[in-house]
Amino acid sequence: MFDLSIFMQASTWITLITLIFLEIVLGIDNIVFISITSDRLPPEKQHIGRKLGLAGAFVSRVIFLSVASWLTSMTAPLFTLDLGPYVHGFSVRDIILLVGGGYLVYKGIDELRDVLALTEIKEEHLAKKEGKPRKHIGLAQAVGIIMAMDVVFSIDSVITAVGLSDHLIIMILAVMIAIILMMVFIDPISNFINKHTEMKILALVFITAIGVLLVLDAVGVHSGIEVLDMSMEKMMVYFAMVFSVVLELIQMRFNSNFERWSAEQQKHAQLEPEVEAAVREKLEASKDDGADSGEPAEKMRG
Repeated sequence: MFDLSIFMQASTWITLITLIFLEIVLGIDNIVFISITSDRLPPEKQHIGRKLGLAGAFVSRVIFLSVASWLTSMTAPLFTLDLGPYVHGFSVRDIILLVGGGYLVYKGIDELRDVLALTEIKEEHLAKKEGKPRKHIGLAQAVGIIMAMDVVFSIDSVITAVGLSDHLIIMILAVMIAIILMMVFIDPISNFINKHTEMKILALVFITAIGVLLVLDAVGVHSGIEVLDMSMEKMMVYFAMVFSVVLELIQMRFNSNFERWSAEQQKHAQLEPEVEAAVREKLEASKDDGADSGEPAEKMRG
């Protein structure tokens, strides 16, 4: 079925490594979306939800790759919108990107509103106060949402894979290895995002920005410049995201160091009165001992 002799060629391994790297880079936005979606699951199901979501992503991408010839024809216009100065032919790819990007914009803004309105914090507080469970989505619903959105996220990576390799087995191996690596790191990434609200806000802004880029790409608004097989606009969003995350990590490290230093200072401040009191007590005790030892001498002199 597959010609395994291609793995005797150095170019095959170079292509495979390149595809794995690109699949991981282009899958970052999917990881962020999975993290946000799986957080809506009950705590005991979040781990399995992330794994099943990525497994579903692997299945959908393999199906996409298997019909690679059809994917290349997705760029053929189905209809053309002519509004005078604006003329654009919409393909199947454009329609998928438009719908998916619009959903990401809605999802990102909706989740941001919940974060700013303290919805989750209020729900947890109410759950503890009244004993009512927090509202969660079902496992099947979460996995379905993740798989559906992976169709949108995977279009760029699948088209990139088709453009870089002529062998289906190389594409499938690259996707499989990339998904396995994502499975290894999805839990710590998700837990880190959900534990730190500022990181969750950054992730939601990132999701919204990606949605805007997908919508703009769908309607034909883009520079056409590509860097590392990625559009300049998307590269700029990724760079801004990485810069923001690094800046936030530095701020978190500063806050941690400051809190540790403050705790040490507070501890010393509490100990100083105790030490001073102990020294004072010791001096008074020594004075009393001196006074007691001096009484016989006075009597003898008398």
